Amino acid sequence: MKYISTRGQAPAQSFEQVLLTGLAPDGGLYGPEELPQFSKEEIAQMAGLDYPQLAQKIITPFIDGAIPDDDLEEIIHRSYKSFANKAVAPLRMIGANEWVLELYCGPTLAFKDFALQLLGNLLDYVLKRNDQKVVILGATSGDTGSAALEGCRHSDNVDIYILHPYQRVSEVQRRQMTTVLGDNVHNIAVKGNFDDCQRIVKTAFGDQSFLPEGRQLVAVNSINWARIMAQ
Repeated sequence: MKYISTRGQAPAQSFEQVLLTGLAPDGGLYGPEELPQFSKEEIAQMAGLDYPQLAQKIITPFIDGAIPDDDLEEIIHRSYKSFANKAVAPLRMIGANEWVLELYCGPTLAFKDFALQLLGNLLDYVLKRNDQKVVILGATSGDTGSAALEGCRHSDNVDIYILHPYQRVSEVQRRQMTTVLGDNVHNIAVKGNFDDCQRIVKTAFGDQSFLPEGRQLVAVNSINWARIMAQ
């Protein structure tokens, strides 16, 4: 499985490469060169799987051997075992033939936990394997920052910086971000709005010359394909 830029002017990359990349060099977003196909029979068989098993079934073709199946299974189970409900994403019946999918059972109560718990563990696995350290840079209007910090704060191979608009996130989200204990966690309040934060992030990804030698930026916003894959 190769990944190509939406602008078509960047070299194709492997899953591991796009995991550790933000924007493509041509300013585009990386996406899979082709989409995996599942037959009707395969989809019917998925009905009996629990959430981690279903996630592995769907994610495996996108990873295409970059992570061994047994290791991927362990990563996925570790990512979702912190969710408050064993179903991970439970369906609740609220009326006759009416159901609600609950996406707030993760550690920060945001649906972003589904992607960022997994992204953090994928990064941890690949960075340890490569003996590599990176800098995560992200922008948030509240929920992405909390979920990213919770998903990535345990890694010894990551320094994470999250930009949020000053006095424009909820008090709960502000506390979720600013009370995380860890030498690798850094919160930056920007006088402006979310778009101003995102503009800083995109500019930094476009020119990473300010980083120490051997370091690179990694994205936790939805410009990272692994996050889209998990969501």
